Amino acid sequence: MSTADADPRHFTVSLRMVFAIAVPMTLAYLSTPLIGVVDVAVVGQLGDAALIGAVALGALLFDFIGTSFNFLRSGTTGLVAQAMGAGDREAEAITLWRALLFATVAGTAVIALHQPLLFVFLEAMGASEAVDAATARYYAVRVWGTPLMFANYAILGWLLGLARAGTGLGLQVMLGVTNIALSLLFVLGLGWGVAGVAAASVIAEGVTLAAGAAVVARALGRRPRPTLAAVLERIGFLRMVLVNRDIFIRSMLLVGTFSFFNAVSARTGDVTLAANAILMNVFLLASYFLDGLATASEQLGGRAVGARLRTAFDRTVRVTLIAGVTLAAGLSALALVAGPAFIDAMTTSEPVRSEARLYVAWAALTPVAGAVAFIMDGLFIGATWTVAMRNMMILSTLLFLAVWAVATPTLGNHGLWLALLAFLGARGLTLWLAVPRHARRTFGVPASSR
Repeated sequence: MSTADADPRHFTVSLRMVFAIAVPMTLAYLSTPLIGVVDVAVVGQLGDAALIGAVALGALLFDFIGTSFNFLRSGTTGLVAQAMGAGDREAEAITLWRALLFATVAGTAVIALHQPLLFVFLEAMGASEAVDAATARYYAVRVWGTPLMFANYAILGWLLGLARAGTGLGLQVMLGVTNIALSLLFVLGLGWGVAGVAAASVIAEGVTLAAGAAVVARALGRRPRPTLAAVLERIGFLRMVLVNRDIFIRSMLLVGTFSFFNAVSARTGDVTLAANAILMNVFLLASYFLDGLATASEQLGGRAVGARLRTAFDRTVRVTLIAGVTLAAGLSALALVAGPAFIDAMTTSEPVRSEARLYVAWAALTPVAGAVAFIMDGLFIGATWTVAMRNMMILSTLLFLAVWAVATPTLGNHGLWLALLAFLGARGLTLWLAVPRHARRTFGVPASSR
């Protein structure tokens, strides 16, 4: 038996291992938009357009909050995967407790600042007074579930870091089913309106957190709980802060770029805005599939870094990239073929249909353009190379703005889509080119040189 085989930290990356993580997480990510669809459909039964708009705006606000603090999931996954690779069980537990501490502080801060956050959001949206009032009612209830939501992010990240994607899927399904069932009960059964939808979300987060806590307790077993001093240990705590800071900046730039895309579309005209909004769903749907592979890249890459296994790391890069690009190519081909039918199903407006068909090829290319970026994002977070990921996001955002400024005066909306593809492609290319340099710093020498 070789030394590598005898080492309990040793593992061999396979396509089966990648999909064992990617498939459950793809299903979990796909369940997320279903909740929003059901919430809008349930409130839609009340026949009040203002209430429908309120749920849509309220969900958008919480999507923004969730995206801003998604580092509680992704950052935790990377750090736990590294601890798992190193065989450091204590570090696995300490990382969870630190993430839960972050979640508690962040959730409490959102509650404390909920009034100014709501004011700024409503001013930016510019909706009617009726929609604003209903959104405020929704928000006033749902904001109390923010610490629960953040704690669930931390637990999900911990489970993914341990490659327990199936358990993570189970918790996400529980969250969705509970939310949907309670929305039906509170709105259609008890007549609570938008407050009922918000209450369903809060209770669903609480139920999921209780189940997640039971999973954590069982996983940790009788191991001693880390002391507060260990959780707050300066170097480890600062590392988590810096990793989360970089992921936060990256996420804000990502959200900002897509918000800018929508703002430019809106200034072009209502028909173009509607067409671009419909076509953007092609990318959003593809992202749910690619995010599953990104999670696999994050866990396996982080685990390889923790175990100091360059061979496993290189194979993670190769397998996830091949799988991601192949999947993206299939999704792009499907979008090209089914794009016109998809457009017709999304709207009955002939002007919007005609406009969307002009740009459907651009939208169909977004999965291929963004595939490498998804995989590399996961890899860099798992390896905690987050400074490089942040810097490459800054460069890609600047490229997006440059292409938009140069291309749109002559190409119009075609130029806007070109800028988006340049942004997606630049993110992936710059990170991929940076992998060898960062791998040498982390592992020393390539596996082939050993």
